[in-house]
Amino acid sequence: MLGLIGTGITVAAVILGYVSVRNFVRTRLRFVDGVQRRWVPWATGFGAAVVASPVAAVLPLIGVGTALLFGVSVGVGVAHGARDIRRDSAGLLNP
Repeated sequence: MLGLIGTGITVAAVILGYVSVRNFVRTRLRFVDGVQRRWVPWATGFGAAVVASPVAAVLPLIGVGTALLFGVSVGVGVAHGARDIRRDSAGLLNP
């Protein structure tokens, strides 16, 4: 039962990280040229994983894998948000 709860927390963190970061990049960072650089998704994903690692170490239901997946979802969200800006499309996120 606890494994199922941990999996649910992981899925929720991944979805929330991706959707919120993609929307943030599309709306708030629309006119920032730095977000279009190729290394920005990697840096933000790494930073999110580093910030989430101490939280994952303290909480008993989630582990290091949750922090890594959260970092990956944040990086992918930044990349897709920047792509939406370049294409001037909303994708699946219609405001």
